[in-house]
Amino acid sequence: MERYRLAGVLALAGLLAAPLGAVAQSAPAGGHSEAGILKNMSKDVDAHIAQLHGQLEITPAEEPQWAAFAQVMRENAAQMDAAFSARGQTLPTMDAVENLQSYAQIAQIQSANMQKLAAAFQTLYASFPEAQRKVADGVFRGHEVKR
Repeated sequence: MERYRLAGVLALAGLLAAPLGAVAQSAPAGGHSEAGILKNMSKDVDAHIAQLHGQLEITPAEEPQWAAFAQVMRENAAQMDAAFSARGQTLPTMDAVENLQSYAQIAQIQSANMQKLAAAFQTLYASFPEAQRKVADGVFRGHEVKR
C-alpha cells in the first residue's frame, strides 16, 4: 500500500502545487495499480485548475498569466502520465535496483516539473495585489484566507 501511496504523491505533486497533506489524502488506499492512480490524478487536473482559479480569485486582467500557469500544470500532468506509463510497462520485469532507479527518474521529472510550475506561478503571483497575495499564501499553506 505504501508503494502505491508514494506513486500517487509523486504524480500529484508533480502536476499540482497542492499542500502535501492534501496530496497524501488524495492517493487512494488499497490494491490500486500505479497506472490507475495516475489515470485518476491526470483526469482531475482540470478540476483542480478550476478549483484553484476560484480560490485565488483570478481576475480577467490576470487571465494571461493564469493561462500560462494552468498550461504548465497540464504539461506536467502529461509528462508524469508518460513517465508512469513507461514505468508501468517495465515494472513486472524490474529487479529491485531498476525499481529504485525508476523511482529516482520519476522524482527527477517531478522536481523539474515543480521548478517550471514555480516559475510560472511566480509570474502570476507578481501580478497579484497584496490582498490577493495573502489569499494565495493561505491557499498554498493549505488553508484559504478570506479577504
